[in-house]
Amino acid sequence: MKHFNWTNIRLILMLATVAFLFSFTSNRNNNRKLKKISIVFVGNDAPFVDQETVNKLLIENKKDAQSINKDKLDLNKLESLLNTQEMIEKSEVFVSVDGVLKAVVKQKTPVARFFDGDDSFYIDYEGNTMPLSTNFTARVPIVSGEINRKDSKDLAELFRIIHDDAFLKKNIIGVQIMPNRSLLMLSRNYNYKIDFGRAIKIKAKFNNYKAVFQKAVLDSSLNKYKIIDLRFTHQVVCTK
Repeated sequence: MKHFNWTNIRLILMLATVAFLFSFTSNRNNNRKLKKISIVFVGNDAPFVDQETVNKLLIENKKDAQSINKDKLDLNKLESLLNTQEMIEKSEVFVSVDGVLKAVVKQKTPVARFFDGDDSFYIDYEGNTMPLSTNFTARVPIVSGEINRKDSKDLAELFRIIHDDAFLKKNIIGVQIMPNRSLLMLSRNYNYKIDFGRAIKIKAKFNNYKAVFQKAVLDSSLNKYKIIDLRFTHQVVCTK
């Protein structure tokens, strides 16, 4: 007569019970409605896109979050939808265990504003074009002159360097693109113009400018200059 292995039987029963409870709990959890939506903006503090806009994208034209079942959510789709918004650089969407749909949103960072006739747009930190916002106006250098869309990519490094440098960000307020593609820059507090030349050897030219600026501040000669010529990295020529 065969003997039953009660240890194995108990183990099988326990596993079956756990599987049932997990399936029951998971199904019950998926059928629950969302409680609310929580939106968190990270990085750039400027409100180029507001919570209401993000909220509308998340609920996909439904009246409110409480009308959505958790199992009906496609989180990847929602992330893709948010990332197509022209002011958003990257987003992450997930549902917390307590039924809150959460979106972590990083907005794009504008580094310059281009004026091309009646057309005006930002370029962001990555060199991509970015529309103006009705919610907020960024304090970034104004770019004018002989502009084409290719300039936004070509000049991205220059404007990233200005944006990341506290002195340059405060000091450089305007850039004019000349017909020969050289750059003429304007200072915030002084009347001189900076002849930067083409956007090459950018860091070296800006280092030269900062060195001349610091020296000229000490002898109070900045107000006497009309042009600070940075075109040649081995010398800086200041014209009165």
